[in-house]
Amino acid sequence: MKYISAIIFSIAIVLAAYFLGNAYIERATPKGSISVTGSGSENFTSDLIVWEGQFNAVNPDLKQAYEDLDADKETVRGYLSEKGIAPENIVFNSVQTNEQRDNQYQNGNYVGSIFRAYELVQSVKIESTNVELIENVSREITELLNSGVQFNSTPPRYYYTKIADLKIEMISKATEDARVRAEKIAENSGGSLGELHSANMGVFQITGQNSGEDYSWSGAYNTQDKKKTASITMRLEYEIK
Repeated sequence: MKYISAIIFSIAIVLAAYFLGNAYIERATPKGSISVTGSGSENFTSDLIVWEGQFNAVNPDLKQAYEDLDADKETVRGYLSEKGIAPENIVFNSVQTNEQRDNQYQNGNYVGSIFRAYELVQSVKIESTNVELIENVSREITELLNSGVQFNSTPPRYYYTKIADLKIEMISKATEDARVRAEKIAENSGGSLGELHSANMGVFQITGQNSGEDYSWSGAYNTQDKKKTASITMRLEYEIK
């Protein structure tokens, strides 16, 4: 009985030494890993346009200034409607009222100011998915001068309503690009690709097509160009077997 116990004890010592030795080897020789960056890009055309402008009326009598501004407002509304812009796409913002005053001087010293007139400013915003129509109207808006309305507009801004779907598609492209790169590197080093340890998305950028626009660390978001390029990067870390 003592002989059998001694044999079992000896086997236990050998097995313990074996497992401890393997554990030490695993810690001393960790598995390799590789980090790669993949990219994805996509050209697209904006499907939403936002265009803004403003006009004003100046008169010493506030009531008359409002009447003049309201008349110009109806002229602008009629013009935009005649051009084919739907009423629900035309938004007139609240009127801004400013006092125009003339500075007074005596012997070169400022002594105050006197009221000259009220200036009322009305702004309008047009938002539409009919990009080409709004583009054309924005170029022809100076025709309002023939109606006595001095309309000042800003350049249109362009957006894309399916940006979320586009972003998901580009993440997939960038991830696949990174995986292919990792497989090639592993193959050239005599190994094979193992499990994915981590995946991190880089900055999402939207720039004008062929514009030479600089990228930004915080992410560029171009609204000036109708035709744009979206790009993204993905950084993956794989185990190497």
